[in-house]
Amino acid sequence: MLTPELLHILQHSLGVNEYGKGAMYRNRFVTGTETSDFEKCMKLVEAGFMIDRGAIAMYGGMHYFEVTDAGKAAMRDASPEKPKNKRRRPRKPSH
Repeated sequence: MLTPELLHILQHSLGVNEYGKGAMYRNRFVTGTETSDFEKCMKLVEAGFMIDRGAIAMYGGMHYFEVTDAGKAAMRDASPEKPKNKRRRPRKPSH
């Protein structure tokens, strides 16, 4: 089960909104080893939802993570449904 924090990392990595909707225009998450995000990404790696491509010089030695197909599926499954917009009735003027 994905925690809200882990789900957010997957969504952010893929460029989708909090409901898992969008074009998935990217697939990357870059973070340093000293951050709490690194620990979260490593949990996602252990679950098979991300791959750690290692420290990349172009990113100042920070680690470059990619979401796997399993991670994409888990993100879609765990993302909440977007609330339906209810039609609002016009307010009656108060006299």
